[in-house]
Amino acid sequence: MRFHQAVAFLETDQLLDLCRATDDLGYAGIYLSDHIFFPRTLKSRYTYSPYEDGSPIWSPETDWPDNFCLISAMAAVSRQLLFTTGVYIAPARDLFTVAKAVGTAACISGGRVRFGVGVGWCKEEFDATGQDFHTRGRRLDDMIPALRALWSGGWVEYHGPHYDFDALQMNPTPPRPVPIYVGGHSEPALRRAARLGDGWIAAQAYSEQDAWHYLGLMKEHLAREGRGDEDFTIYMALNEMPDVDLYRRFEEAGVTDLICAPWMIAATSGGDYRSSLDAKLQATEQFAEAVIRKMPS
Repeated sequence: MRFHQAVAFLETDQLLDLCRATDDLGYAGIYLSDHIFFPRTLKSRYTYSPYEDGSPIWSPETDWPDNFCLISAMAAVSRQLLFTTGVYIAPARDLFTVAKAVGTAACISGGRVRFGVGVGWCKEEFDATGQDFHTRGRRLDDMIPALRALWSGGWVEYHGPHYDFDALQMNPTPPRPVPIYVGGHSEPALRRAARLGDGWIAAQAYSEQDAWHYLGLMKEHLAREGRGDEDFTIYMALNEMPDVDLYRRFEEAGVTDLICAPWMIAATSGGDYRSSLDAKLQATEQFAEAVIRKMPS
């Protein structure tokens, strides 16, 4: 099982130091989340909100650095970390902007980018970027094969229901195929992952019971697509205390990658994730010692 440190909500000016430590301590990667902005007037309901009004769990002041600027910077200060977007709201952007950003970061990092995608929930972001919110799922279905074509190198063309272009070249090209993982646990998301994805990213941190439930659903969808015996990457986060035996059980069941956030231990009692860098580094080291070094590589 590979362990990836999630860095959503954290202060941007601490991230490169945290990346260096994550690399040195034996984590497999960094897991990045995506938003473009936070609107003052927010009418959209956050899909996974615990609140009755559907509001997000983060404050408007939270940092959301651009994923591919950050990946390129992190790649320059690390040796072996993988960088996974979890998840990037690709249909809130145009196809060519997405393809260029991901392909360039994959090239700069030496092929260490793992592209996790989702349809998003914040209509305000789609409206601001001029992308149709209501067709975002269908467009993502068409965007995935179009991206693979654009990253394949040489003269390429693509003719789909939403994206249609004649022969062109987009350089630089990734040194190897960029894996595309589909995020979410709705029925459309699970179908999309099984049909089009190289893997699946669970929608949120689950209780153990919910994790087994959604893992079972994902496997059912893979079986329906005739992919039950294929290699398929599964990222999962567990809302449980760190437990090596628990992680081993999920690994045996097919979970290949675990998303962790040891820096949450360093959060203040008021729930503010903005703790000192030293506290985050200490928590990162403690998790590596207590869990990663006890798991088989």
